Amino acid sequence: MQNKAKKITAALAAVQMYLEQEEAALMQAQPVVTAQPPAEPGAWAQFGRTEMMSGRRMVQLRAFSGAR
Repeated sequence: MQNKAKKITAALAAVQMYLEQEEAALMQAQPVVTAQPPAEPGAWAQFGRTEMMSGRRMVQLRAFSGAR
């Protein structure tokens, strides 16, 4: 019975080592990506957002003006 337990332990250790080697190979193959802070929106993007908010505000004013 001990011989069977030793074989099972050896097989599990071999599988574990194989999985660790595969994971290490994948980590080496992936390029390292550094996190960059998000870029500040430009002037045109800010202007576009402002215009969209103004348009939505006008639509809301029209929608709620009849409720008074």
